[in-house]
Amino acid sequence: MSEQAASAGTTLPVPGSALGWGHELRATFLLAWPLVIAQMAQNALHMTDVILLGWLGPVYLAAGTLGTTFFMPFLLFGVGVVGAVAPLVAQARGARNIKAVRRIVRQGFWVAIVLATLLVPVVMQIKPIYTFLGQDPTATDMANEFIQIVVWSLFPAIGIIALRSFLSAFDATRAILVITVLGVFVNAAIAYVLIFGHFGMPRLELRGAAIATLTTNIIMFLAMLVYVVRHRRFGRFHILKRFWKPDWGHFRAIFVIGTPIALTVLAEVGMFTAAALLMGRIGTDEVAAHAIALQCASMAFMVPLGLGIAATVRVGVAYGRRDREAIRKAGWMAFLLGTAFMSVSCLAFLFFGRPIVSVFLDPEIQANANAVGLAVSFLAIAGIFQLVDGAQVTAAHALRGLSDTKIPMVLAIVGYWMIGLPTSYVLGLVLDWRGVGIWVGLAVGLAFVAVVLLARFAMRERLGLLEKIGVPRG
Repeated sequence: MSEQAASAGTTLPVPGSALGWGHELRATFLLAWPLVIAQMAQNALHMTDVILLGWLGPVYLAAGTLGTTFFMPFLLFGVGVVGAVAPLVAQARGARNIKAVRRIVRQGFWVAIVLATLLVPVVMQIKPIYTFLGQDPTATDMANEFIQIVVWSLFPAIGIIALRSFLSAFDATRAILVITVLGVFVNAAIAYVLIFGHFGMPRLELRGAAIATLTTNIIMFLAMLVYVVRHRRFGRFHILKRFWKPDWGHFRAIFVIGTPIALTVLAEVGMFTAAALLMGRIGTDEVAAHAIALQCASMAFMVPLGLGIAATVRVGVAYGRRDREAIRKAGWMAFLLGTAFMSVSCLAFLFFGRPIVSVFLDPEIQANANAVGLAVSFLAIAGIFQLVDGAQVTAAHALRGLSDTKIPMVLAIVGYWMIGLPTSYVLGLVLDWRGVGIWVGLAVGLAFVAVVLLARFAMRERLGLLEKIGVPRG
């Protein structure tokens, strides 16, 4: 059965060798911009809880932060593994293998269920783990109360990734955007009512925030599932047909491709977490300044991240279609667009650092003077590494479109933990460059990863990354 028949008018583009760079620019932009905004909206989901818990007081905010800090690595691991559905579906789309699309998405659900089932009992051990680590008993008890509810959101949250990957692989990113933005408003409304006990509801405080997170994830998952099942274009894939029928080949492929993705994400997140701990050894002003610079860099990072996800899809479709030229254009276009945006954010951080920092800290308050100065310095360095950060994320995602994840994982771990973090330690604490040294170390680690991943994509034919699917050499 042809893809056109299965997807109600969905057509594959003509081979990349027949289309110019202008077409690739337009296709990548149209695919990426909803993903960029959706990523920002995803950040806003967490930011809403932070703001509302802050209104309760610092004790509640600290407890919520402790709970979220413990929970997020497990969630990111599940998201990374199931994220392998995107390149696999894109490749199947390019190869016009409709049955494979259905089976991959179905096994994506299976993997999500298995991972969540395994992770829930581990996450529930937050109290004994935090007690062993010497965390404040009161904050630990409150964080435990939060986690015992929010941990169940692992099931819908990881399941959402299977659906998002499916929709992204078929360029339906606006649906992802609409549902994610809807989630922001739903979460804010439920959290506001339950945290503070408005409109006759009980005042649940931290438990209210946890219930809001769980409920929002369930609503988003159901909304996305209903959209996929009922929409004429996607309903004909029958992704729930024979749901309980195993397909061990695709089940294993998701783990084989997705586990390195998950470990790569955790390695990068871990490097920034470790950098924050190094900042803590220097002083509180450094920690505050680090948090501000990191928040600004993270927001800017959403743009190349969205472009990277688009690159995974564009490269994956060309990979499945065995179109060598389209692979080349898709990968390099994402890199060029990501670098162009990061150049703008770099200039903004370099020349408008103080106005940006003043959004977070009032520079007119004398007690903030040192932290403001440090944040401006850190932001200047963050501006420099914006360029390499955008390069490494687009390169990594382009390689994922080729199902190349194991070697990039190793290269990322080496860059983050054997080059970046040691450099941060030596410059920041040994040579006493303090916070500036730590940020320079982060930039060095990201630069290494960017260079080696870009080189790997550039050498994809020489390394045999295309021969696995029979893509002919030039």
